Amino acid sequence: MSAAPIYDHEYPKVTQEGPLHNIAHLLTKQDPSAFEQVFKTHFKDLHAYAITLVQDDAMAEEMVQQVFFKLWERAGKLTISGSIAAYLYRAVHNESLNYIKHQKVKAVHQLYVAHSMKDNHESSASKKLLTSELEKKIQEALNELPEQCRTVFQMSRFEELKYAEIAERLDISVKTVENHMGKALKMLRARLVDFLTFLILLFHL
Repeated sequence: MSAAPIYDHEYPKVTQEGPLHNIAHLLTKQDPSAFEQVFKTHFKDLHAYAITLVQDDAMAEEMVQQVFFKLWERAGKLTISGSIAAYLYRAVHNESLNYIKHQKVKAVHQLYVAHSMKDNHESSASKKLLTSELEKKIQEALNELPEQCRTVFQMSRFEELKYAEIAERLDISVKTVENHMGKALKMLRARLVDFLTFLILLFHL
């Protein structure tokens, strides 16, 4: 199992009603049979969904496995009061965005090093430290955004959706999407001024 992703926030709480309520309760108690039932019921569809996000079969499988690993690991801390399926889809979505974001930051950093850092004596450790620091700063900045503003930004820059597509998915106007993006970009420029070159390459600021 690979390490936990960049975003270290808890997945959203969910609600669970109807005949599966007992399964949700058993999950919070780390019941192996309930966990296995949920895994077998949802894994295939979640894997297919993850593929649409990360565009890679093996990595999509890794995303779903991470979600189930966290579900088991954090079961005792979860308050499950809604749809298990909705929770899992949201969790896979977040996990996939973590992966996409990490890949973009890493790629931009490599490009920046290749074109801007000519010092042959720069250690690999220092390069990794810079990448890690950038990821941390970006995450801190994103966490300060209102939830819908952050969601719009992630859908635009990580999922690379057009404003009209975002508006349709979130059931908001294109103008609202534009306003959210303007707010997010303005805040990122202010908070991450020391990494402006990275941000231009990464987010087209």
